[in-house]
Amino acid sequence: MRKVDVHQTIDEAKFSKFHLNVLFWCALVIIFDGYDLVIYGVVLPVLMKEWDLTPLQAGSLGSAALFGMMFGALIFGPLSDRIGRKKVIMITVIIFSGVTFLNGFAETPTQFAAMRFIAGLGIGGVMPNVVALMTEYMPRKIRSTMVAVMFSGYSVGGMTSAFLGMYLMPSHGWQSVFFVAGIPLLLLPLIWIFLPEAVGFLLKEGRKEEAGRLLARVEPSYSPAAGDNFHLVTGQGRSVALVALFQNGRLVSTLMFWVAFFSCLLMVYALGSWLPKLMNKAGYELGSSLSFLLVLNFGAIFGAIGGGWLADRFHLRRVLTIMFVIAALSISALAIKNDMIVLYLLVAIAGATTIGSQILLYAYVAQYYPLAIRSTGIGWASGVGRLGAISGPMLGGALISLPLEMNFLAFAIPGAVAGLAISMVGRSAVHAPEEEKNLAFVGETGKLEVD
Repeated sequence: MRKVDVHQTIDEAKFSKFHLNVLFWCALVIIFDGYDLVIYGVVLPVLMKEWDLTPLQAGSLGSAALFGMMFGALIFGPLSDRIGRKKVIMITVIIFSGVTFLNGFAETPTQFAAMRFIAGLGIGGVMPNVVALMTEYMPRKIRSTMVAVMFSGYSVGGMTSAFLGMYLMPSHGWQSVFFVAGIPLLLLPLIWIFLPEAVGFLLKEGRKEEAGRLLARVEPSYSPAAGDNFHLVTGQGRSVALVALFQNGRLVSTLMFWVAFFSCLLMVYALGSWLPKLMNKAGYELGSSLSFLLVLNFGAIFGAIGGGWLADRFHLRRVLTIMFVIAALSISALAIKNDMIVLYLLVAIAGATTIGSQILLYAYVAQYYPLAIRSTGIGWASGVGRLGAISGPMLGGALISLPLEMNFLAFAIPGAVAGLAISMVGRSAVHAPEEEKNLAFVGETGKLEVD
């Protein structure tokens, strides 16, 4: 019987149409995910006027989706380790697209908040799974870059949301931007057909033939044959997945990931929710204020892809630490009176080093944890980090009455905290002996056995 090392086969593969297919569909999901998430910051100034909301009420309303995202990440991250990445991605797309579409019919703040919470379950749940799927299929030498390219779709979605808001809201009302969010529902059949399931999950379920066909698409030089034994390091120990996040030298790193996620998401959502309003307060018209949100997300694309490229050549920890320091400095500089060119440049840098850093954090967590607890690790880091995302809009609402300078300074401090936390993450975990063993399908049993 021939032994096939799954990880080696994937790592040695050249970028092909198969990788492009995975990248395209994962990125498309993230584009709509980002659209649905940023949409609140786009409609916020209009909603505050139409529903006569106080800044604190507006901040609380913005946090409804973020609460949903926290629970979505905690639920759907671990769930995919049990039922598969593809099924969970489909479920979450249905939730966030369908409910965001219905959000356009909300008539009261209570209805709006309830639907944003439910949509948040899908928005938060899909992120850990597309990251895990991309990480499992991309060759090691371009893994960080490809995850960053995929996740830059988040910024494309945010930019699309801001762009459509500028042109649709004046003539069709704030509801129109929510109706656009229903488009992914039409694409569900195509996503089901073209998005592959993770090889690791297929092997876990005993679906050897499907796994073999997928590996042949990843690396055309491999030709599947009956009786192949597929070997892959899963990191499957004796502990429950959640407990395993703190074992074998991972305790400090796991906690620091959580702190970094909390701090980074606080910056991202504070800026995403309040930047248009703060610029409106500074004297810019609504259209101009929304353009800053556009620039913020445009900068994030360069930050994510550029940071991913650097991370594949240097260590992710070093790259992220530097980016968080730059984030703190650029956001602080927004408090200083500058001409428009400098202001736009600072906003772009802030987007590159906040949203861009968040994207690279997902890549770092995905590469840090072994296969068996990967989605659990991403899901819990993202879920705990959502507390920061929830705090961001509320912090902005609480500080909006203070001078503009104080708002930006408060948004910058978490950048320094995140930089310190990520600098303390270990370069690797010391896995238990059973995590270092290859797990294989032996003979025709169709069961995963320790080799």
